[in-house]
Amino acid sequence: MLNELRMKIEKNTVVSLRYKLTDAQNNIIEEPDSPMVYLHGGYEGTFPKIETLLDGQDVGYEASIQLEPSEAFGEYDPELLKIEPRARFPEPLEVGMQFEGVPDAEDEGESADVDDEPLIYTVTDVADSQVVLDGNHPLAGMALRFWVQVEDIRAATDEEIENRHPEGGEAFAFGMPDDSDDGDDEFTGDVSKPGNSSPTLH
Repeated sequence: MLNELRMKIEKNTVVSLRYKLTDAQNNIIEEPDSPMVYLHGGYEGTFPKIETLLDGQDVGYEASIQLEPSEAFGEYDPELLKIEPRARFPEPLEVGMQFEGVPDAEDEGESADVDDEPLIYTVTDVADSQVVLDGNHPLAGMALRFWVQVEDIRAATDEEIENRHPEGGEAFAFGMPDDSDDGDDEFTGDVSKPGNSSPTLH
């Protein structure tokens, strides 16, 4: 027990972290009731700057840190805005819905990385015949402030290390809407299907 209390955050430990996420003006973006749980040590479970801050700390440690857009979700890229025919989408269609898609075919020559994760597009505007989609993360272009507090630390299992995430923790993401309702409507096109799980935090 004493050993567990003294355990420090290091590579291949699973960390339970309470956090509050605000913008640069201290407007609250997220303050969940449950802690996030991630595998520490470069597994892309959280932002590198937060991992560096937490490295070597123990239970009870708390701190505040600001991340610039380049350290969080990147700068806003206007190239990721798409206008698509409304007929290719399922109904009912509402602003805020999310769909999983792939880059445009003409871009494939330059970015032929098959391993790239498909973008999540958010519907930002709906007209009679067209739909505006934004492939930027909802928090792209924003400086973010985090308050974090370490709630628990434990050694990761071999399986968790092999899978590169804690058991049951693969779908965690900061700042992403919770798409827990069933969204299984399909339609044809580059943007293919409602995304039930948000991309993991990078």
